Amino acid sequence: MIGSTPLGRPHVHGAATTLTHVELTWYEKRIEHWIRFGRFAEEKILDRRRRIVSFVPDSIFAFVRWASNDFGTVISRIDIVRAVAPGEPYATLPFVRPGGDILLRIDGWPKVERVLQAIDAVEALDVDPIEAAPDHWRHVHNRLTAGHEPRPYTAERHSAWLLRRRAEQ
Repeated sequence: MIGSTPLGRPHVHGAATTLTHVELTWYEKRIEHWIRFGRFAEEKILDRRRRIVSFVPDSIFAFVRWASNDFGTVISRIDIVRAVAPGEPYATLPFVRPGGDILLRIDGWPKVERVLQAIDAVEALDVDPIEAAPDHWRHVHNRLTAGHEPRPYTAERHSAWLLRRRAEQ
């Protein structure tokens, strides 16, 4: 049986794609959805303002959403998400299909800006944020939600994460 997924992707014999799809929109200074970091496996351009990027299971990405109206900012949000494999539990997110394992979810520009700074700090260590320990993003979420300063990601912490990941494989 040939059909299509909710995003129009074909699938065969009822088996849906294993990718996580994120719909991005860009209407300058009105609606701006973008990927801050992440390595997508596919990209489909829908029109000049919209596209869908797709991620393989276990990949991590940061999805930023910002929107305004005539009176100012309506939404400012960042989600750091791990793409899930078929059959794995997940949380739903707007514009993300089917959803993902949410490592960080922050609303409000001051806190979103602090997350962006935390991402910059990881990159300053010459570490790709997709390779950083998922627990670091959970830590940043928890600390900012509680109104505290998150501990910085360090080269030592990254080395410990790489050793732990290797041991789990």
